[in-house]
Amino acid sequence: MPSPASAPAAAAAFPYKLVATDLDGTLLREDHTVSGRTREALAAVTEAGAAHIIVTGRAVPWTRHILDDLGYEGIAVCGQGAQVYHAGEHRLLTSLTLDRQLAGLALAKIEREVGPLSLAVGRDGLEGKVLVGAGFRLQEGPLPAESVTDRTELWSAPINKVYVQHPELDDDALAQAARAAAGGLVDVVMAGPGVVEILPLGLTKATGLSLAARRLGVKAADTIAFGDMPNDIPMFGWARHGVAMANAHEELKAVADGVTASNEDDGIAVVLERLLLGESVF
Repeated sequence: MPSPASAPAAAAAFPYKLVATDLDGTLLREDHTVSGRTREALAAVTEAGAAHIIVTGRAVPWTRHILDDLGYEGIAVCGQGAQVYHAGEHRLLTSLTLDRQLAGLALAKIEREVGPLSLAVGRDGLEGKVLVGAGFRLQEGPLPAESVTDRTELWSAPINKVYVQHPELDDDALAQAARAAAGGLVDVVMAGPGVVEILPLGLTKATGLSLAARRLGVKAADTIAFGDMPNDIPMFGWARHGVAMANAHEELKAVADGVTASNEDDGIAVVLERLLLGESVF
């Protein structure tokens, strides 16, 4: 297939003004890199006049190093929509925190139903660490995290989210149980393997994406979104079209407008290259 960058006539007809991509399992491969092919496709899209926004469940401190490595200088939506971040200026534009007293009440309700949970919290701000409580299994990697032995330390400063794990329930079962027990107080999402999160009620990736799009003067009808997990469902509902990766969770595939190749096989580039060449995708 010819490089989309070599087809300016086709690129000029790119049908979207905004390309929104999730990060883990979508834009990133398993080795946490972005392939040359996908980089080229995104570069061709921006040359055609569209904007690219990364929309991730990761908070800014867990996202910044990836954005810097990509040379990404635009707006990113982080923390499941809680943070709108200007990567070029290394500046938070908006940040929404989770009420800690409400989170504690929600956790008490959940634990009454399923038993003790292992917890971690993401602190607010550009330098906000993840505080990890006893028994919580943190994924390996060069990410800012700090272990605490006293559970009360988790609530000692403003937070964006709470991560919960259960010794027996899998991610889907835990998310469903947590939603049933405390869904009127907080939102609960499954964002990846071992990642069930408690968020402010009403907060979704669509919330942050709509704020970022408004700053760019772009509408939902001008947007195509890519993702792989149930936390991407609201983003798909907001965008004109939502494309699930081949490796995506079945809940997301069920609401997607289409399914592309996996993150390992340049699924984003597969779709963008076709669109740049004027081919029909949906």
